[in-house]
Amino acid sequence: MSDATPKPTACLALADGTIFYGKGFGATGNKVAELCFNTAMTGYQEIMTDPSYAGQIVTFTFPHIGNTGVNIEDDETADPVAEGLVVKWDPTSPSNWRATDELGPWLARRGRIGVGGIDTRRLTRAIRQQGAPHVALAHDPDGNFDIEALVKAARGFSGLEGLDLAKGVTCAQSYSWDEMRWAWPEGYTRQTAAKHKVVAIDYGAKRNILRCLASAGCDVTVLPATATTEDVMALDPDGVFLSNGPGDPAATGSYAVPMIKGVLEASDIPVFGICLGHQMLALALGAKTIKMNHGHHGANHPVKDMETGKVEITSMNHGFTVDSQTLPAGVKETHVSLFDGSNCGIRLTDRPVFSVQYHPEASPGPMDSYYLFERFAAAMEARAS
Repeated sequence: MSDATPKPTACLALADGTIFYGKGFGATGNKVAELCFNTAMTGYQEIMTDPSYAGQIVTFTFPHIGNTGVNIEDDETADPVAEGLVVKWDPTSPSNWRATDELGPWLARRGRIGVGGIDTRRLTRAIRQQGAPHVALAHDPDGNFDIEALVKAARGFSGLEGLDLAKGVTCAQSYSWDEMRWAWPEGYTRQTAAKHKVVAIDYGAKRNILRCLASAGCDVTVLPATATTEDVMALDPDGVFLSNGPGDPAATGSYAVPMIKGVLEASDIPVFGICLGHQMLALALGAKTIKMNHGHHGANHPVKDMETGKVEITSMNHGFTVDSQTLPAGVKETHVSLFDGSNCGIRLTDRPVFSVQYHPEASPGPMDSYYLFERFAAAMEARAS
């Protein structure tokens, strides 16, 4: 038996010159992006297809990624959006009754790079201490890497600040949505008795958010991120939903904020925002957003409801946050992170307009906050009565 160490087939180069070697899988080639870490123990397929991860490579702190395979039902959008993934252990053959494929081939067909065998604990500590780094990820089956060029590419990455990425992941045209949440044994079913007409603005909307709206009794029409006030109000909605999405909220706000302001001025209809939608609403109300050191990414984030005192375990994915110190009069902070005290929710004090930074659709993640969809539906019901 040979004592030779297998030659690495993947390389992760950080802008500070730190190099990690591992075993590549998925697509070959190079990717340059911001690196973040995610603490979720499940849901890697949903995470990779979450449009909010545009421009990012995800390090998973949970070591066993890939062991449940992938399937045709759990994608949050048509293709993976995250640029790549970094894991501790090489993916194993899947053991799950829902699996229709393995993670590696799925990534290869979708043009996304994976690397296993990385000390993800060390990498996560570096991200926490230094902030989300710019990196270059390379996969070459022959193990030939130009380290100097990879480090240079990482240093040349512009970063996410100032980038409007929503236009790159939004829908090209409007469409209707009636698919509801997955339930045993039927799977996904259709909403046939909707009570509320909702316009959902797609800044990078996850499918399960739209399913939750449908399950809450909504007839959903999805509009592109660049929709105007006139586009929204022409549909005579009972409520407006602002979706999640990637990039710098201040950049997306250049066209999203005027639309939201117009809707708020034109009508008293309920408005509900999630993630980037939360940040868009905050900007429209006069607050500001700031870039975080390493962001919040995971399915185990404790958030306190400041009005009830209740603590919810939530799913999060954001690298920017609303600066609570800039919230104007008439806007109340409703939720805060128990990890770092950052803002996680706001509402207007005199109207049914509210938003949260986290993901109540639980895909992946806990379902403690699903009630927010029901609150949105109740607000539309109250306005109609």
